[in-house]
Amino acid sequence: MQRRDFLMTGAAGAAMAAVNEAPPKGKAGACIYIWLGGGAAHTDTWDPKVRGDGKKKPGSYYDSIDTAIRGEKVCEHLKKSAPLMDRAVIVRSVSHGISAEHAAAANLVHTGRLPSGTLQYPSIGSIVANQLGARTEEVPAYVVMGYPNIMRDPGFLGAKYGYVYLTQTETGPTGLIRPPDVDLNREDRRETLLGKMREGYRKRNAKDEVVEQQDAVTRQAFKLAGPKFLNVFDLKREAQALRESYGGEFGQRCLLARRLVQSGVRFVEVSHNLNFLNGSGWDTHNEGQLNQHLLIQELDSAFSTLISDLEKNKMLDSTLVVVATEFGRPPEFDSGGGRGHQSLAYSMVLAGGGLKTGQVVGRTDDTGKKIVEKRVSIPDFHATIHCALGIDPHKNMFAGERPVPITDRGQPLRELFS
Repeated sequence: MQRRDFLMTGAAGAAMAAVNEAPPKGKAGACIYIWLGGGAAHTDTWDPKVRGDGKKKPGSYYDSIDTAIRGEKVCEHLKKSAPLMDRAVIVRSVSHGISAEHAAAANLVHTGRLPSGTLQYPSIGSIVANQLGARTEEVPAYVVMGYPNIMRDPGFLGAKYGYVYLTQTETGPTGLIRPPDVDLNREDRRETLLGKMREGYRKRNAKDEVVEQQDAVTRQAFKLAGPKFLNVFDLKREAQALRESYGGEFGQRCLLARRLVQSGVRFVEVSHNLNFLNGSGWDTHNEGQLNQHLLIQELDSAFSTLISDLEKNKMLDSTLVVVATEFGRPPEFDSGGGRGHQSLAYSMVLAGGGLKTGQVVGRTDDTGKKIVEKRVSIPDFHATIHCALGIDPHKNMFAGERPVPITDRGQPLRELFS
């Protein structure tokens, strides 16, 4: 046997052994997924390097500060989060091959897979909803505060595992609120009439799975219109000092995410860059770099308060907080003083969730451009999230009769589990 063949056989055997090894099982029961749409620069946030000049000299745009993880630093604008990083894990070696298109990269990070010509893959939120379900019928399993598009959809899992979409933190989903001229008696009569029509159609089309799923969604919507779910949106029930600590609109959404999880929701996505404080969100080409610190500061207030708030409510160990983005940014600056795209080496963060926190996984080189220790693929990152939630990342879901593993051969970061 040639040396090359031997090495390839050995590597394949090691990979097969890793797949066959029982995955770790965490104790988290819910996930808050903070999405930094646009591609947050890792060297300007979680993986600071030597300071650049914003023009010719590559490097971080800001100074760095110490964290609660010994020997590790973050950007100076994460000053509220830095003392709490012992409750978190910084994964500094996330890597994938899509850097040209935001939508394609964001789809990969949400679904864990490249697009298929035959299947629409479900988002990670829909997979969690499918595997865990809501804790009660009075709340949904999956909520999105951000951008309703296909990458967050249930794919082949069907409408039953889709999300409830929120645009207002104070009123809840407008589609669940009864119009003023519809009282309870009128609503009951409507539901009775609709129920008879549904039942007749189902008898005539017993094998129509799409109709069955839509019927289940409709029935659930009526349950969600009750007081338990809609009362979650009354943020004034929280202390004013806490609401102010979370910050503006994005922070209030993070506070609402905590309340949603507390009510029984399993997966909440909260998108950041809502107000484009720097003109371009996290997509910091050209002048977008100049006020990037405002975005980082807004993230800092919301993230740090969320961690402390979950801890105060004894929810941090049972709630996994994820800070994700589609890709990072290179150390070099473009002609306008901003940064381009970089997907082969960047950072994402995990916090709480019963993980072994207070550590860094992976390393990049002195510029943050190349991984020098432990590449983490998107399937690996997803597998870690699923394991933290007690979900087997190798278990098969089914698209009709076709088996589809929950992750695309993803291997969890075992060092994060006891």
